[in-house]
Amino acid sequence: MNLLEVGGLKVWERASGHVIVRDVSFSLKQGECLAIVGESGSGKSLTCRTIMRLQSSRLAHSGRLLFKGMDLNALSARQFRKLRGRHICMIMQNGMRAFDPSRAIGVHLRETIMQHYDWSHSEFIDNITSAMASVMLKEPLDMMRKYPYQLSGGTLQRVMIALAIALKPDLIIADEPTTALDTITQYEVIEQFMKLRERIGCSMIFVSHDLGVVRKIGDHVLVMKDGEVVEQGSVSSVYDAPRHAYTKYLLTSRAMLRNHFRQVMGVL
Repeated sequence: MNLLEVGGLKVWERASGHVIVRDVSFSLKQGECLAIVGESGSGKSLTCRTIMRLQSSRLAHSGRLLFKGMDLNALSARQFRKLRGRHICMIMQNGMRAFDPSRAIGVHLRETIMQHYDWSHSEFIDNITSAMASVMLKEPLDMMRKYPYQLSGGTLQRVMIALAIALKPDLIIADEPTTALDTITQYEVIEQFMKLRERIGCSMIFVSHDLGVVRKIGDHVLVMKDGEVVEQGSVSSVYDAPRHAYTKYLLTSRAMLRNHFRQVMGVL
């Protein structure tokens, strides 16, 4: 059985009827990583937010959304809150927006975890400090007393990954988690995502416009353009033998940028 099945997903504006995402279909097995690539505005993030039921109230959607055979469309808002975080966890693009700026990090972590686990205070501290240490966050107790604005983007991404480790979800959706980070921090965060998959054996949807990152982390890739899927398959098959003109354009553009950089740096 597939862990997640998305079939004929359509998202549109309620007021105008304008279709933003149309006929998106894919499946994901346990332990696999599906990468979704495409330019800004292609529908990558909206597809993921719709799966998580976090899209704007001005939008409507239709299509099949099955998680472990369960119809996500049939769940009430209360039922979905029980699922969100513990079973399907989303790591946002901007760490600063993922946390309540008026509350310390530790308050956010505790409230999220206690929605799903009946841990004592000492159990919470033991589990979350262990998770934070595993993603190379130093002095976790001190960090939990700080507010989001006191931490860097890379640190906030690590905190979100640590939260996922503590929650042990079946599926993690990472929505362009390295976009706002510098190159070195991007590399470190990607390493943490790869270790995360190994550590808890979860499946992952990784949204990115960075084709190099996708090749490193993904098993399968979905290419989106203007709200539609134009190509999908294993990473190796899509990268080595792309069929759609848009996929070829993305890969060619990346190769040209890489070669230009090498030329500028005197590598060639």
